[in-house]
Amino acid sequence: MDISVVIPLLNEEESLNELHDWIAKVMQSNRYSYEILFIDDGSTDSSWKVIETLSKKNTAVKGIKFQKNYGKSQALNAGFKEVEGDVVITMDADLQDSPEEIPELYNLITKDGFDLISGWKKKRYDSKIRKNIPSKLFNAAARKTSGLKLHDFNCGLKAYKKEVVKNIDVNGEMHRYIPVLAKNAGFNKIDEKVVAHQARKYGVTKFGMDRFINGFLDLITIWFLSTFGKSPMHLFGLLGTIMFIVGCTFAFYLGIDKLFFNPTGRLITDRPQFYISLVTMIIGTQFFLAGFLGEIMLRTKSGTKRYTISNKINL
Repeated sequence: MDISVVIPLLNEEESLNELHDWIAKVMQSNRYSYEILFIDDGSTDSSWKVIETLSKKNTAVKGIKFQKNYGKSQALNAGFKEVEGDVVITMDADLQDSPEEIPELYNLITKDGFDLISGWKKKRYDSKIRKNIPSKLFNAAARKTSGLKLHDFNCGLKAYKKEVVKNIDVNGEMHRYIPVLAKNAGFNKIDEKVVAHQARKYGVTKFGMDRFINGFLDLITIWFLSTFGKSPMHLFGLLGTIMFIVGCTFAFYLGIDKLFFNPTGRLITDRPQFYISLVTMIIGTQFFLAGFLGEIMLRTKSGTKRYTISNKINL
């Protein structure tokens, strides 16, 4: 199979028919073999019924329905497990991503040999306050921490080699940083392409302030995991060592001062340096314990179920 199109969605009943017809038209005009995989992330409207109807009309349509809303990352993770195409295209279901971009994205993967191509919505039609400004902040921070010089990490329109999506684990809200996950997995041929962005035709954006906060927290998480994920003791052990040395230095100073320079002076416990010494040694010990626990968890962790699928179509 040439192409798998993965589309996570939440309450997009109005746009699904139009999006399907648009994708099918592009695929047929380019003679691609394809599948369209819709992942219904707990919609409360009739999105799933629309997907069922589309699957009867077109056997290339497949679907996964979550029991409840688990988030875009979990939806992509479920879709990536099922895809069969040599090239995987992800896009949003709100018609703001254009299927007309698919042939060029496909060629960049198959002919130019890229592992991942990320869309860049250079001209946007979103609210500047709600999405544009937060996106600029996200992207600047992601470039700084990851070393990837992409302008739009969070663009839903991306193309991947099949091997990429089969070797990355998208969880939490890490869908924003999939290029970083791919780079950490050893896929280094990553680039971007300017893509068309269209104004939302139906419904309202799902972007809220919670996503703004969670995005930055996830960026910190992905930085930590990419730097210290394989050996948390390298971070916590270093911090613990520094804190313990600081505490021991104060304790040594207090002991020498009491024994040789001020034997009849005030008690050690009456001096603030004593408490600095005590607290820093305790914190240093706790950092060491955190590092040990992290190493133990890393070596004993097992796969955990992050979402519940209530139904599937053609899978």
